[in-house]
Amino acid sequence: MTEWQKFSDNNGGFSSPTSISPHTSNPFSKKNWHTALSEDMPTKRALIIVDVQNDFCAGGSLSVPEADDVVPVFNKLRDISWDAVFLTRDYHPQDHASFASNHGTDVPLFSIRKIKSGVDQVMWPNHCVQGTTGSEFHKDLIVHDTDVIVKKGMNTDIDSYSGFFDNAAQEKTELDTLLRERKITDLYIGGIALDVCVLFTVLDAVKLGYNVFFIEDASRGLGPEQNENARKQMLEQGVTIVNSTDIKE
Repeated sequence: MTEWQKFSDNNGGFSSPTSISPHTSNPFSKKNWHTALSEDMPTKRALIIVDVQNDFCAGGSLSVPEADDVVPVFNKLRDISWDAVFLTRDYHPQDHASFASNHGTDVPLFSIRKIKSGVDQVMWPNHCVQGTTGSEFHKDLIVHDTDVIVKKGMNTDIDSYSGFFDNAAQEKTELDTLLRERKITDLYIGGIALDVCVLFTVLDAVKLGYNVFFIEDASRGLGPEQNENARKQMLEQGVTIVNSTDIKE
């Protein structure tokens, strides 16, 4: 049983942080980040592997149920020809604002606290700390030298669930810029956790104008209720839900 599940069982159910939208206002209204992809662009597709890291897998400090099961799915997907493959990586400093341990001994894990950035933040266990084994990719996950790794969550004062933006939607990662440089139109996204970082990456990809496909069997979340809620949000935004076997060469 994971720490998330223990907390949920002891507290009458745990509402995943997807109920706390990091983008409380339109993040694209003040900055011209959203440049729609041209409809006549040829289709180019990228695989986006979200946070398949040791701390989210079995034995990790913030392990997700059955998270290790996504690894063979992604490895099989590497048999397909992709125009690009990206991996997002949570990469927090030790003093990160999302860690309960940095807010005193009286702050419970998984409680909600307003942090310096003004965002309501889930108080997580320390995880994916820079330079630690927990921050590394799962040992069996295939990663090629040509893959692009996008680090996120490195700002001490703000978390970054999405692979595209921080949780206040104030700063972008390099992911969108790198995708546009490669003229990518279609994103196939999966990983860990379905109802947190995968969901927010998917929703931001839609807002940025990409054609988005969520790979369901390459993703794991906290539990059935949270996963279904995330799935519903994706469908409402026009995301296509697929399994890995639906994706052809």
